[in-house]
Parts: sequence; C-alpha cells; structure tokens
Amino acid sequence: MYNNVGPQPGVPRPPTNPQPTPFGNAFYGAGSGLIKGGLGAYGEKILGSSSEYVQSNISRYFSDPQYYFQVNEHYVRNKLKVVLFPFLHRGHWMRITEPVGGRLSYKPPIYDINAPDLYIPFMAFGTYVVLAGLSLGLNGK
Repeated sequence: MYNNVGPQPGVPRPPTNPQPTPFGNAFYGAGSGLIKGGLGAYGEKILGSSSEYVQSNISRYFSDPQYYFQVNEHYVRNKLKVVLFPFLHRGHWMRITEPVGGRLSYKPPIYDINAPDLYIPFMAFGTYVVLAGLSLGLNGK
C-alpha cells in the first residue's frame, strides 16, 4: 500500500548496507551456521513429524468440527440444566441415532441434549479468562 512512496526530503534514511557487529546480531560469527542449520533442521524434524501425525489422525477424532458447535440458546439452557441438576432430568440418557446411507449416525447437539458439544466448554473457558483478567486487573497485578 505504501510501497510507491519515494525518498522524502528531511527524513533520515537508514544506511543501505549496515555493517554487522558481533554484539548486535545474535547469529553473528562462526556459530551462526550451527544455530541456523543444525538446530533449525532438528526443530523442523520434530515439528514436521508431529504436524504430519496430527493431520493424519485428526479425522479420527474430529471428522466434522462444526458438528460440535451446532447449538442454539434452547439447547444451551437445557444442557446447563442437565449438567447442574442431573437429578431433575426426565428422559433418556442415550444419544439419538438416525439411519443415513445404510448406516447409523448420531444427531447433532441442536436436536439431542445428550450429544457432546464444544460450545459450552469453550464459553466456560472464555468466561474464566475474562473474569480472571478482570480480577487481576482490579487487584493491580
């Protein structure tokens, strides 16, 4: 966006070829090859293998992440009632199945109170972070 701005009068410009100093650059000297090459390759090996593992096995646990967030306010109200007061729950405790394409699948949380969801845990964590930040801020920490 601002790449077409040319040199402007009165504004000092940085030198075009700054000389490296031994104390100004952490990767200066003979050890820079070891740090950049050896440790970088080692880190890439660790992170590369773990990301491949996660990508290959993510579908086992989360085939459709949107499934766990299909909720509405009626579902959240009823789910919190079941979680906080389970002895008042009148109904079944099993998930509802439906035949789809010759096999059984489970209904999403919006239609089944017993289906697992991630909305309530994420909102609980977000509320905790906000309240902890507010509390620490009011205490001056």
